[in-house]
Amino acid sequence: MNGIVKRLAGFALATSMMISTAQADTIRIALAEAPSDELAAFFVALERAKAAGVDYEWTAFADEDLAIQSVITGDMDIAFGTPYSAMQRSKAPLRIIFQLSKLVFFPVTTKEFNTLKDLDGVPIMLHSRGGGTDSIANVIEAREGITFGERSYVPGSGPRVVAMLAGQAQATILDLSNKNKIMAEAGDRFNTLPMFEVLASDEALFANLDWMKENEVAVNTLVKSLHDVWTEMAADPTMVRRETNPDGPIGQLPEELLAEIDGFYAAAVEGGLYDPNGGGREAAKADMEWFTGAGQLDGDPATLNIEDFWYFAPLDAAMQ
Repeated sequence: MNGIVKRLAGFALATSMMISTAQADTIRIALAEAPSDELAAFFVALERAKAAGVDYEWTAFADEDLAIQSVITGDMDIAFGTPYSAMQRSKAPLRIIFQLSKLVFFPVTTKEFNTLKDLDGVPIMLHSRGGGTDSIANVIEAREGITFGERSYVPGSGPRVVAMLAGQAQATILDLSNKNKIMAEAGDRFNTLPMFEVLASDEALFANLDWMKENEVAVNTLVKSLHDVWTEMAADPTMVRRETNPDGPIGQLPEELLAEIDGFYAAAVEGGLYDPNGGGREAAKADMEWFTGAGQLDGDPATLNIEDFWYFAPLDAAMQ
């Protein structure tokens, strides 16, 4: 009888492990915007993780706040963003695991403005409430002694370019690619204002710490794929276009957007948008300073514990 019980117990354990593994085989990813050419490198890394046994599903939410909430509620596993305020105020143990990009952004305005101080009282169009461009606006206000007018939120630099070209806004903050795009198309109508250097995170990958520990193999596989792609991209930005799955969400974009991928990643790598090592502790420290200054973290950045906001184990494993 004991032998039967042991065999049944062993079968139950094996079944439990199979279920646990099956749950980790597909990662549910929350995007704060629809897939675009700017997400091509990320999807290349997802395809590599898939080839290593970790499939993925993605859902595009209307903004970063909704993506963050989807991870807090457990509806999604991983999301993009810099949810420092939610990390500090929420009971959910959210942690960042990989810096996807730095805050390399540019204030772009109509011709009547020439400096950041000129924007006192001027309405500004940003990506999302509490996101990277919102934090940049906060720090600009603090450093320049100004107060922007009404803030409107339009996710994605591309749609903000369209709005600027249509005369729907006087000022916005754009990424490198779309800053170059709008200046090439309508440089006679717009100025790029001088901007101070920022080393903090714009987009980072984060998840619930408990979920990550329960799904360690899947998370490590994903982070290893990201680290490999970011490292290879730093040496050869054209690898992103070559490895883009033609049947995936990026491969299905219009041909004119696909044709811009090489140029975008070449300019982004040259402009320092990506850290080949995923940010790690250096990025975490920079984030503490930036997001406290931006009003999205409370406390002294020198005394904040970075491990309350980052989980380094997956990145440390990827770099070994």
